[in-house]
Amino acid sequence: MLSVLRRPAYRNLFTAQVVALLGTGLLTVALGLLAFDLATGRAGAVLGTALTIKMVAYVFVAPVMAALVDRLPRKAVLVGADLVRAAIALSLPFIDQVWQVYVLVFVLQSASATFTPAFQALIPVVLPEEKDYTKALSLSRLAYDLESLVSPLLAAALLTVMTFHALFVGTMLGFLVSAAMVLATALPAIPPAVQQGSLLHRTTLGSRIFLREPPLRGLLALDLVVAAATALVLVNTVVYARDLFGGSNTDVAIALASFGAGSMLVAFLAPRVLERTPDRTFMLIGAAVLTAGLPAAAFLALTEQSRVPLTGTSWAILLGLWSVLGIGTSMISTPSSRLLRRAATDSTRSYLFTAQFSLSHACFMLTYPVAGWVGAAAGQAVAALTLAALALAGTVVAFVVWPSGARDGHAPTSGARDGHAPTSTTPDGRTARPAGGGR
Repeated sequence: MLSVLRRPAYRNLFTAQVVALLGTGLLTVALGLLAFDLATGRAGAVLGTALTIKMVAYVFVAPVMAALVDRLPRKAVLVGADLVRAAIALSLPFIDQVWQVYVLVFVLQSASATFTPAFQALIPVVLPEEKDYTKALSLSRLAYDLESLVSPLLAAALLTVMTFHALFVGTMLGFLVSAAMVLATALPAIPPAVQQGSLLHRTTLGSRIFLREPPLRGLLALDLVVAAATALVLVNTVVYARDLFGGSNTDVAIALASFGAGSMLVAFLAPRVLERTPDRTFMLIGAAVLTAGLPAAAFLALTEQSRVPLTGTSWAILLGLWSVLGIGTSMISTPSSRLLRRAATDSTRSYLFTAQFSLSHACFMLTYPVAGWVGAAAGQAVAALTLAALALAGTVVAFVVWPSGARDGHAPTSGARDGHAPTSTTPDGRTARPAGGGR
C-alpha cells in the first residue's frame, strides 16, 4: 500500500491532505471551545447550528463551485481554497458575536466544499493505474481514521501549554502547509474542461450521471447506509458510554477509537481483497454488516440500565460492535471512488466527485437529526432501530438498482485503466457508448 508514496506528485498531495486534516481536527476542538466561550449554556446549540451550516455548504455550495471553477487550473483552485480557509481560521479568534461564527463557518466550509472534491478528482489523474489508485484510497481512509484519533490528542496536549485561541493558528498553519505542498507539486497536464451548457446544467450534471449509471445509483443508496451507522457512532457514542454504561470521557474516546480501528483494518486489507473481489460484492457485504450491527446496538441499549457501572463483558461487546460498524463503513467508503473513476471522463470527473461529496453529505443531513433527536426523545434503542431501518432500505435499494452484471468494476476496461470511462457523457448529459460495442 505504501508503494504509491514513491511517486513524488502523489506523496506531496497525500502530505497536503494529512496536514490539512490535522488542521481541520484542531479547528473542530477549537470551535467547540469558542462556542462555549461565546454562549456558555447555549454552546451546544451554537455548535449544532455551525455543523448544520457546514452540511448545507457541503450539499448545496459544492456543486455550484465545481461548475464555476471547472475551467480554472486545478492547482489554482486547490491553493486558493486553502488560502481562504487559512484566512478564515486566523480570523476566528478575533470574533465576539455568535452570528460572526456562523458567517465565517459558512465561508470556511464553502472553501472546503471547493477543495475536497477537486482534490479527490485529481488523484485518479496522478495515479491512472487502478491498482495504485486503490492503494491511494486505502491510504486516504487511514488518514481520516488516524486524524480522528490524533487530532483530539494533539489538541489536548497543546491546550496544556496555550489557550484554545492558539489552536486556530495551528489550523491556519495546516492549511498554509497544504497550499505550499500543492503549489510545489508537478501535476500532470489536465485538458481544460469543455463548457457543457449553462451554469444550472453543469451544477446538476454530476447528479444526473449518478441517477443514470447503475453502479452510482447503488453507491448513492449505500451512502445512506454509511450515514446511518456513522451517525449512530458520532452522535450517540457519548450517550452509550456515559449514560448507558456509566463510563467516563476516556471510555468515549476508547469507543470511538474502536470504530476507527475497524475502519483502519479494512483500509489495510482492501487493496489485496479488491484484486479478487468485485466492488459490488465487497460493498454489499459491508452494507449487510451495518444493517445487522445497528439492531445489535439497539439490543445493547435495551439491555443496559441507565448509570449502571461498566461491566467487562457488556463493555467489551460494545467495543467489538463499534469495531464491526467501523469495518462495515470502510468496506463501503474505501472502494467508492473506484466507481466514480470508472464512470468519469476527463470532462465529467470533477462533477462526479463533487456530486458524491454533496449527495453523501445530504444523507448525513437526514441521519444526524435521527440519531440525535430520536435518541433524546425516544431512547437510544429506538434511534438505533430507526437508523437500522434506513440502512436496510439503502441496502435493498442498492442490491436492486445495481445488478451484478452492471459493470461492477471487478475487471476494469482498458479505458478505465488510462483514466477514461468505458462510457462518456455528451454535453447534453446523455451517455455515449464507444465505437466497437463497448458495454
